[in-house]
Amino acid sequence: MTAAKTRPKLVHILWIKPSHYDDDGYVIRWWRSSLPANSLATVYGIALDCAERRVLGPEVEIRVHARDETNSHIDPAALMRELGQAGGRVLVGMVGVQSNQYPRALDLARRFRALGADVAIGGFHVSGCLAMLKDIPAELSEAMAAGISLFAGELEGRLELLLQDLLGDGLKPLYNYLSDLPDMTGTPTPILPADRVRLTMGRRASFDAGRGCPYLCSFCTIINVQGRKSRHRTADDVERLVRANHAQGITNFFITDDNFARNANWESIFDRIIALQADGIKLQLVIQVDTQSHRIPHFIEKAGQAGVTRAFLGLENINPDSLKGAQKGQNKITDYRAMFQAWHDARVLTYAGYILGFPGDTPETIRRDLAIIQRELPVDILEFFILTPLPGSKDHQRLVEAGVALDPDMNNYDTQHVVTAHPLMSKEEWQAIFREAWDLYYSDAHVATVLRRCRVWGYDPRHMLGKLFAFHAPMVFEKLHPLEGGLIRIKRRRERRPGLPIESPLVFYPKLAWEFVRKYAGAYAMHRRYGRILAQVLAGPAGSYTDAAMTPVDAAEEGRLELFTATAAARQFVDKRRAMAERRNATQPQPGA
Repeated sequence: MTAAKTRPKLVHILWIKPSHYDDDGYVIRWWRSSLPANSLATVYGIALDCAERRVLGPEVEIRVHARDETNSHIDPAALMRELGQAGGRVLVGMVGVQSNQYPRALDLARRFRALGADVAIGGFHVSGCLAMLKDIPAELSEAMAAGISLFAGELEGRLELLLQDLLGDGLKPLYNYLSDLPDMTGTPTPILPADRVRLTMGRRASFDAGRGCPYLCSFCTIINVQGRKSRHRTADDVERLVRANHAQGITNFFITDDNFARNANWESIFDRIIALQADGIKLQLVIQVDTQSHRIPHFIEKAGQAGVTRAFLGLENINPDSLKGAQKGQNKITDYRAMFQAWHDARVLTYAGYILGFPGDTPETIRRDLAIIQRELPVDILEFFILTPLPGSKDHQRLVEAGVALDPDMNNYDTQHVVTAHPLMSKEEWQAIFREAWDLYYSDAHVATVLRRCRVWGYDPRHMLGKLFAFHAPMVFEKLHPLEGGLIRIKRRRERRPGLPIESPLVFYPKLAWEFVRKYAGAYAMHRRYGRILAQVLAGPAGSYTDAAMTPVDAAEEGRLELFTATAAARQFVDKRRAMAERRNATQPQPGA
């Protein structure tokens, strides 16, 4: 007879949100990172719920730990020693792993496995590949061959099963719940300990009020991983998580819904947050919405009342042919100006994502389009992305099935590296215009224009200056997208991608010191230059500035502005929209008829 397994009295769950490697192979980490990790808060809350319910029995204690590698050093040996001192089993989960983070996640997972931990990797890369590809990619098979489990889908209602497997016959190689997406109503509260949240700039936490998106954008992974049907938390759920965070001093939130405007509960959630504000819980919110959100009655008005200070909008492009090719039919260039002006009327700062590399793009057309945006669209912050066939998207599925050459290194799938060929640009041209776009948009002249505009619509130009600087400086001095940025880069000599040499201390540390001086001296000089621009703007008369972008929308602008006349596609789109409007008017009953 074999001896029965002894059940441990203690189980540690260590959640890790991995970072990824920079172009020199060093882990990207900051003293204070830019964005909070919503996936980390979600699974931490789920694990706390399991611990409180004693899902492994009254005799087994569950302790939950969380680390975001973008702001925390991950030393597997040290962490395992620390957890080992208390005894028990260890489950390490790599959470929210995007494609560009997968190589780092796999490297960490191997090290934890070698130290005796059970390890699982979840997130968009695993889920997207399993949702859209016929065959399991080599990098996923490699993980399972190393004894690392893969988790596809969402964790609500499933962690208990994983923990039971952990103490039973061991984790399965693959958990696939993509066909069974959970209802979010009443699920555990997303939360992180305050000491973790304080490692983000602005001490900002995050939560998803809903998942899924009804649209069909071909470059998007959301619709294929989270589905096209809106699933959402209730207003009660949101109040509970807001109060839980407020109790530990956190009042700044990023609502991570890919499109909060399509959350069926948006109004009840806003109404509840407005009521909380009236009760003295003052919140600041950042949301993501589509370009039709201004057409939803009272949406923008209530967003402002609820404490939304920033709205991110997927502008993507101003060429209707590019939008149509990406199945982004909800984006209509004839709505853009009204949309931005409506958000400004509610005193909300606008961010817009802009994609470079649609089939008709060239360096010349991109420069032309950015100049049109600067003159005619009152967007505040514009951030650029390289059109990237992300695993989990329709674009990626189509290219894989067609046998098109793609970069095999997942570390490069970060929307700032070219990973496939373009019909009109070389890889070098495409990469170069991506880098140039930041300098074009954030030119001294346009920085002054944005500051003058915000002074008119009611936003503090000093705060706007900080936002403009925060989006330009990382690309110039760190060569990193601002969404991957942070405050004070931390680089460790031995934390380098496997296969690359560990540099000698005599080489690494002098180079690091010079890099620090060069980058921060340059950033200081840029900030001083921006400060001089601000001083010139503030010296001018307040409230008298106007330009084409700020001019109220009128019917004649479709024949006047380059946004509608610069390309054949734009002219055809305007003509089509005008003809549709005329047909609608012709079919409406006339007064007195």
